[in-house]
Amino acid sequence: MRKLILSILGVVIIAASIYFAFKIVGSKNRVRPVPVKVVKTVFVDTVKNATIPIIIPANGSLVAKRRVELFSEVQGIFSSGRVLFKPGQVYKRGQTLIRINSSEYYASVQSAKSNLYNTIAAIMPDLRLDFPEVFPKWQTYLSNFDLEKGTPELPKMTSEKENYFMTGRGIVSSFYNVKNLEQRLSKFNISAPFNGVLTQALVTEGTLIRNGQKLGEFIDPTVYEMEVAISKSYVSLLKVGEKVNLSNLEKTKTYDGTVSRINGSIDPTTQTVTVYIEVEDDALKEGMYMEAQVNVKQEENAIEIDRNLLLENNEIFVVRDSLLDVVPVKPIYFSDTKVVLKDVPDGTIILSRPLQGAFVGLLVKKYAENKSN
Repeated sequence: MRKLILSILGVVIIAASIYFAFKIVGSKNRVRPVPVKVVKTVFVDTVKNATIPIIIPANGSLVAKRRVELFSEVQGIFSSGRVLFKPGQVYKRGQTLIRINSSEYYASVQSAKSNLYNTIAAIMPDLRLDFPEVFPKWQTYLSNFDLEKGTPELPKMTSEKENYFMTGRGIVSSFYNVKNLEQRLSKFNISAPFNGVLTQALVTEGTLIRNGQKLGEFIDPTVYEMEVAISKSYVSLLKVGEKVNLSNLEKTKTYDGTVSRINGSIDPTTQTVTVYIEVEDDALKEGMYMEAQVNVKQEENAIEIDRNLLLENNEIFVVRDSLLDVVPVKPIYFSDTKVVLKDVPDGTIILSRPLQGAFVGLLVKKYAENKSN
């Protein structure tokens, strides 16, 4: 009985082993599931080449086109005037900016003028006898000689004898000595060379002013210039008189400027050329920081895209038969966010937004198709 039970149990175990063996073998022949293809949606544009304006951004501070730094060429006490010498004070052309006390120097000028008058008067009897033909004009000169006015020019000498006679008496040298003193006397008063405003005052009334001392700065507040640096590759495209758009940092106001001057030399360090932009507006002040958009060129048959769409080897992604591909392009100009390209045929479908993980051969579908200008 025991042997029978063991025999039956052995048969069952063998049968179960054979069953599970066939099960395992059968499981290896199952068909593996086919992976689902991933199709990414992309934003695209259809290329249409056009004329793209190349605009170079630049910035700088405004400086008055007409400005004068005031220096003293004489020494004396700053005398008070009708208008206080203070920053912000407006002056008309010819109005006195600074008056330096010149009493002592004025006396020396008057003394020299008096000596000249006396010297000419002393030779008048000799002129009547030796040069009667020139006596009347010298007599007229003495009659018109006024110590309170500027020294008049000497009469024109018509002969060598007259010239030798006057030069030998020291008339000519005395005259030019007086003119030199008068010229220096005029420097005790500094007048406004044009209508403008005082922007800096370094002295006040009663100050002792010394020779060569800086007194202040005077500007014309109606016309300003902004100095910007432009790459040498674009300077040949710029012309004097070119229109330039200016704006403040807040982008709240815009102004119309023009290229007034272009420097003739290139900065060896930066390889740029200095360009001066002139602008006029009552709201502008010296020192304001401005941004300029300089239109240097109109590039024909080109497109403009975001810089992050351009690959490192000067290629861009295109869509061909629902697959990504790349085409070589020719970059013309880079701005902060854009790049101007050439050699992209019309009708080419390009990506309009970057695609993370993009590669050649990736299956994609178009989300939108717009025409780029």
